[in-house]
Amino acid sequence: MTLLLLAFLVASPAYGQYWDYYENARFGYGIDVPPDYVGNGESDNGDGQMFYNLEAEQGLTVWGGQMAGSLQAEATLVAETLAGQGWTITESASTPQWSMLAAMRDHRVLVQRSILLCDGASYAAFRAEFNIRDQNAMSGVLQGVSRSFAPIGC
Repeated sequence: MTLLLLAFLVASPAYGQYWDYYENARFGYGIDVPPDYVGNGESDNGDGQMFYNLEAEQGLTVWGGQMAGSLQAEATLVAETLAGQGWTITESASTPQWSMLAAMRDHRVLVQRSILLCDGASYAAFRAEFNIRDQNAMSGVLQGVSRSFAPIGC
């Protein structure tokens, strides 16, 4: 799992040219969407969207939200919620500007990253969930989405 975290945090410019791009106007963030991931349409409240690679049983969810406190406090709440759902937190890190965690449950892996947005009071997050057998293949996906994930208009 540590290798997954390192691959996730180290940006790599070598990913496919056929990636799509999703930009959220409500919260002001953007992210590259991997090939073979199909969007489910923006949520009714306009905070984000879910993307799926059904054949590979992989999901990528992106959303924005208002913070009740700090980004680090939000990260702690996410970790506690996931632990309460039976996930084992395997990696976590946070700063005032970003947070990330990785977790495992049964044969599934979950990776979540959150970033502080331009207004300093809201955040954007993405969560990837996939089968543990795809851990190596997901390294490039996580690099691509992490590299592109950023606030817009600051």
